[in-house]
Amino acid sequence: MTAGTTTTPRPPFRLEHVDHVQLAAPPGSEETLRAFYGTVLGMREKPKPAALAARGGCWFTAGAVELHLGIEEGFRPARKAHPGLRVTGLDALAERLAAAGAPVVPDDSVPGRRRLHTEDPVGNRLEFLEDG
Repeated sequence: MTAGTTTTPRPPFRLEHVDHVQLAAPPGSEETLRAFYGTVLGMREKPKPAALAARGGCWFTAGAVELHLGIEEGFRPARKAHPGLRVTGLDALAERLAAAGAPVVPDDSVPGRRRLHTEDPVGNRLEFLEDG
């Protein structure tokens, strides 16, 4: 059997698209997250359902992108795992991130795509991609 081949029968369902990505954050970081995701990235905060609001954290949306920041005791940011977010205006985003003090690490290792990595204020890795 070669890589990518499988003998598993097709399931009776279909995955359609990613609804949201959840990232973890430390307790008490909501205002810092709001400043970054809301002000720096220009995302709109989405109210959490009442049953979930008591858990803390915050949800953000922009276009088809939805990110949930959930509070996690003993939080440690992932160093490798990250969402990859497609954008237009990558250079303008890089300038905005740098002006806010966020790291901007360009990455040209994928042909046909311009990319950069950054971290949110609690250390979550984020990747932004633009066709190039």
